[in-house]
Amino acid sequence: MEKIMTKKWQSPIGEMVIGSIGDKLCLADWVHSPKRELIDRKICNGLMAQFHEGISSVIERTINQLEEYFGGQRRDFDLPLRMIGTEFQLKVWKILQEIPYGATITYSEQATRMGCPKAVRAVASANGSNPITIIVPCHRVIGTNHSLTGYTGGLDIKEALLKLESKLPAQLF
Repeated sequence: MEKIMTKKWQSPIGEMVIGSIGDKLCLADWVHSPKRELIDRKICNGLMAQFHEGISSVIERTINQLEEYFGGQRRDFDLPLRMIGTEFQLKVWKILQEIPYGATITYSEQATRMGCPKAVRAVASANGSNPITIIVPCHRVIGTNHSLTGYTGGLDIKEALLKLESKLPAQLF
């Protein structure tokens, strides 16, 4: 059975777990996510692998790029990804990767961009199962009324990420 190397890392706004298989990032998520066990099980099953604490060059690169992001020196990530999900989830996560730094879209807009305008709830659910947060920026998706809704890391973390990117809707300041 293959190994998924994992390392916990303390970001300025919360503890993350970062994982890689081979030379690809397969996990970068909040340790205290309510979906932690479900996401971890899906990754292990999908890759037919087990988690092992350790470091890899991809994990080191991820931590360096996240430090640059939190330091205001990075807007885009340059990391090889190995996303584990259903075909629908993979499409949802691809749309997330197209949202530029500092921009936000609504769940409805995201569903429309996918060609599934009535699938708003399914899109929101897929966003909540994103195993590579920040890098695959599900925090940039907001409610139709521009409210902060549904972030697996917690709304306080979503708010902090949007403030970092200077795009928090004005009514929430």
